[in-house]
Amino acid sequence: MNSFSWDQESKRSWDLNAESWHSNSKNMWLHGSRKEIVPFFTKYVPKGLIADLGCGDGFGSSLLSKNGYEVIGMDISDNMVKLARNYENDNLTFVQGNILKTPFEDRQFKGILAINSLEWTERPLIALNEIKRILTNDGYGCFGILGPTAKPRINSFPRLEEKEAICNTMMPWEFEKLAIRHGWEKVAETNVYKRGVTERHLEGLSNELKQALSFITLFILKKVELKG
Repeated sequence: MNSFSWDQESKRSWDLNAESWHSNSKNMWLHGSRKEIVPFFTKYVPKGLIADLGCGDGFGSSLLSKNGYEVIGMDISDNMVKLARNYENDNLTFVQGNILKTPFEDRQFKGILAINSLEWTERPLIALNEIKRILTNDGYGCFGILGPTAKPRINSFPRLEEKEAICNTMMPWEFEKLAIRHGWEKVAETNVYKRGVTERHLEGLSNELKQALSFITLFILKKVELKG
């Protein structure tokens, strides 16, 4: 009998890696692969109550709080949440939870942030539908999806040896197609690249090829109500 649980293994893995992540988090958000996320988010998402789903150690949530948002951060890892609570203030709190079934109410949030969160769930569509549930009807989601060049993608490799893995293989273009089919409208998109990729390399490339070079593709999506 196979006792493997994707969610339990993901939680265990992030619990073990919490301190290592925390040691690099500030630099990633201020100077590294995540430095473009908060400016991108604030450009499109109105102020209000937002959820940071897969908040990690909470540093990104704290930046959003400093930019005038009321933020509830959520992570599957208890150890991440313990670290994140060091940033708590009147407009910033943290809870432990699963993106497939969050502890939040229907239409509770004006916006959500989910950076490299959907890659770590076995059922991305269930997660997307859960996010729709907790968003207001005019709510926005900012999603970051790991591209083909992202080192964390190595976590999906074991599947090729018929072993269990906790990173799915969903590419940015697949996420976009999935979202649009299931009640989301794309508002904006931008790509984050590894050092060494310059505008010269990107000149003349189609959007597909730009995504193919990406470390992360960032999307702003708006929730739309499907009719029929």
